[in-house]
Amino acid sequence: MIKVTLKDGSINEYKKGITIKEVAESISAGLARVALAGEVDGVVRDLGYKLENDCKLNLLTFDDEGGREAFRHTSSHIMAQAVKRLYPEAKLAIGPAIDTGFYYDFDVEKPFSPEDLEKIENEMNKIIKENYAIERFVLPRDEAIKFMEEKGETYKVELIKELPEDEEISFYRQGEFVDLCAGPHLSSTGKVKAFKLLSVAGAYWRGSEKNKMLQRIYGTSFPKKSQLDEYLARLEEAKKRDHRKLGRELDLFDIFEEGPGFPFFLPKGMVLRNILIDYWRQEHKKRGYQEISTPIILNEDLWHRSGHWDHYKENMYFTTIDDANYAIKPMNCPGGMLVYKRKLHSYRELPQRIAELGLVHRHELSGVLHGLMRVRCFTQDDAHIFMTTDQIKDEIKGVIELIDDFYKIFGFKYHVELSTRPENSMGTDEQWEVATNALREAMESMGMKYKINEGDGAFYGPKIDFHLEDSIGRTWQCGTIQLDFQMPERFDLTYIGPDGERHRPVMIHRVVFGSIERFIAILTEHYAGAFPVWLSPVQVKVLPILDKHHEYAKRVEQKLIENGLRVETDYRNEKIGYKIREAQLQKVPYMLVIGDKETENGTVAVRSRKDGDIGSMLLDDFVNKIVEEDRQKK
Repeated sequence: MIKVTLKDGSINEYKKGITIKEVAESISAGLARVALAGEVDGVVRDLGYKLENDCKLNLLTFDDEGGREAFRHTSSHIMAQAVKRLYPEAKLAIGPAIDTGFYYDFDVEKPFSPEDLEKIENEMNKIIKENYAIERFVLPRDEAIKFMEEKGETYKVELIKELPEDEEISFYRQGEFVDLCAGPHLSSTGKVKAFKLLSVAGAYWRGSEKNKMLQRIYGTSFPKKSQLDEYLARLEEAKKRDHRKLGRELDLFDIFEEGPGFPFFLPKGMVLRNILIDYWRQEHKKRGYQEISTPIILNEDLWHRSGHWDHYKENMYFTTIDDANYAIKPMNCPGGMLVYKRKLHSYRELPQRIAELGLVHRHELSGVLHGLMRVRCFTQDDAHIFMTTDQIKDEIKGVIELIDDFYKIFGFKYHVELSTRPENSMGTDEQWEVATNALREAMESMGMKYKINEGDGAFYGPKIDFHLEDSIGRTWQCGTIQLDFQMPERFDLTYIGPDGERHRPVMIHRVVFGSIERFIAILTEHYAGAFPVWLSPVQVKVLPILDKHHEYAKRVEQKLIENGLRVETDYRNEKIGYKIREAQLQKVPYMLVIGDKETENGTVAVRSRKDGDIGSMLLDDFVNKIVEEDRQKK
């Protein structure tokens, strides 16, 4: 007999060799129906996996990340099987589950068309109805290579040859289809109830432009059709909110073919950008930050010293000045090191909170550029905090409180992740343990819930990542807090302690917006371009009906400007209905219609973007209303 500890802490005894599926059935028929996989001592396994020893077992459903991954990974195999049936010459590359669904990369003679996707969907439906059992088997390395070579699957052969010689090489079979795969998978193809193929894109093998371009088919899947319908409706809503479309329609920004990945901010976009920056400066000043600015080009030696040369060189741009090599900065931190190091500091001066709105440049492949979300230059709202070891916890808590205040004012909910040491990292095990524990303890002392994101820390330290949830349920990683023992050491940063000796400070890297550009994109989609009054580039549009109302309209405009409001007046010789529709399309929060009655009485006819006609008001009353709304940042 073996002892199995379940998620609720209960311990059950079972015969050795019982499968995860049989454990689920022993608990309840309902659980057995919805269970998709099992997590055994932290490793996700198929339902058919046999338990041979005492273990901890979590039964996973679609609500669990591991369950969703097994469901969608199975979906990608069903799609690959359909493609191989329809296009036998297609060669298989990789087909993982992703956050929103799945994809599979294929090497085919010609690109897939929308009509091809429809055919593939129809074939997938057949495979689901045929309800093939999905079976796992393993082969020795040489046999696995021969097996895939006989099938002509050159990409799979390449993958097998890169696996460690002692690693178990597993395959999954469903009907006539077999694929190299580590799993896990569902028990049969019939378990996938609702799916949709969404798009086709080009993708280089292994992500390198030196390799062949493959065809990547994206799809998504769910246990219920209602869930799929809801997701597709959100996708349609997301298309309407696409910041690239709204950015042009609202005259916020543009990107030209003369500079792919290098955004141009237009006058209204600059208004929005400057509002965010002014708010950022105001809040940082309250919390004791000092602002600096460092150059965007610095010599190559600096980037060797910082570690970026070894860990980030492929993302950097370079230039030559007076026969010396220079780099355009991809991050602000080395410049911040130089600012701190320029003079000797006492422990009494710590913590030092140094902030910078620094323009950085990163080399991104053209295929991943996406509006303001993924660009080649952006403004990072950095800060670097230099402190003693006993100040770490309080400083981390202070940054968490700052980030929380920022996100609340924009109406964002968020969750946090603790990202731990990556493979490509600097420093000792002890330093990483101290840094990771410091972040963990700060969050736990504030009662924050968090997830562990193994291996996703920065190369110089662990980090807390803040993931915002927008108004249609999408998440975006923005703020981050990174604890760093490495750079103060590499730059030989010191301070004089109470003992009169030199000591090494510890450092926090942190951002709130992350990137001003990307945050504007997220805000644009979050609000669907209908920004709240305090963020709107134009807060009020004055709409005179006839030429004879222009003089009073000018007085109204001037009154609003004197009260610090952003206003435009539409003096065009157009019908008032047309002017209102135009202002509505520009998503202006308030429109003031000026006619005979308003001119005579010193009033304004107020229209709200949200509520339509809200009636006549004295001009002073309207000014007081909107000034208060702007002040409160509703």
